[in-house]
Amino acid sequence: MPSVTALTSHSRRLPLLSHHGAFRLHASVLVGLLAASSAPTPLYALYQAAWHFSAMTLTGVFSAYALALLVALLTASTLSDHLGRRPVLAAALLAEVLAMAVFATAQGVPALIAARILQGLATGAATSAAGAALLDFENPGRPGRAAAANGITPVAGMAAGVLAATTLAQYAPTATRTVYLLLLLLFTAQAAAVLLTPETAGPHPGAWRSLRPAVTVAPASRPAIPGALLTLSGPHLHSLLALFAGTALAGAGFGAVTQAALRLLLPPAAPGERAGTLAAYYVLSYLAMGIPAVLAGLLTNLYGLQTAVSLYAVTVILLTLIGLIRAVRQPHAV
Repeated sequence: MPSVTALTSHSRRLPLLSHHGAFRLHASVLVGLLAASSAPTPLYALYQAAWHFSAMTLTGVFSAYALALLVALLTASTLSDHLGRRPVLAAALLAEVLAMAVFATAQGVPALIAARILQGLATGAATSAAGAALLDFENPGRPGRAAAANGITPVAGMAAGVLAATTLAQYAPTATRTVYLLLLLLFTAQAAAVLLTPETAGPHPGAWRSLRPAVTVAPASRPAIPGALLTLSGPHLHSLLALFAGTALAGAGFGAVTQAALRLLLPPAAPGERAGTLAAYYVLSYLAMGIPAVLAGLLTNLYGLQTAVSLYAVTVILLTLIGLIRAVRQPHAV
């Protein structure tokens, strides 16, 4: 297989995509990455039935991806600022290709864990680079599109991954392989297409130093509201309809706040600070999704579901009030 460096050198002689085409390509990369991250979820029941592993083992498979993703975000998030967007993205997408191949041929839990670790590392390295590239290719005449894409594409990708995997699990003859083979083809095509995009981050020294674990936010972006607002429909849900309605309401609130947070964080960041700032946002987002889920499970086991939901709701309300107070006191940041 030719090296990424050789492919990058060869791509300089090929026609480059327009800025508009490059923008759409990097948006599709984010959708694909997050679709792949959620695709295994509907298939875990099939794996569990076939391989007879425990719920604790399943938690370990989940954790492997999350930990690998955070490691990559903490270490490789600014690598594209030093090496360029194209080589980092191409390498990460090729790593995703390998991860999909491991998934498709998995015969046991160790292979699942290996695939999830490789996928987490690749996704962490690629998401910050692709998100920064969206800012690089944003049309100056239409500001805000990059922030909108960075907010919408991950959620859309996760939803698409679950829906596609569920549908294929229901109707495809080889449910635990088909979705990964399709994603393998997608990432292969995207890796080739990325090499046809103009380079927006010229190589400069400091690549090795940038691998030291750190969370960096551009100084001009630090006054923004750094949390996520979650809307809960209520502490006591007694019907499936109420659960779906509450989830939809929470999703609407999450989407609105995600857009606002990204519009506050990203525009002030200089081109060389975009990947790191976006990675900091992703680190906080994944921690905000993962840690409360674990705590909610512990509280449910200790005190019951209704008490856990009530404590959770009170905490969210307090955090929301703090965010609103800060927003009122800093109107220039909105």
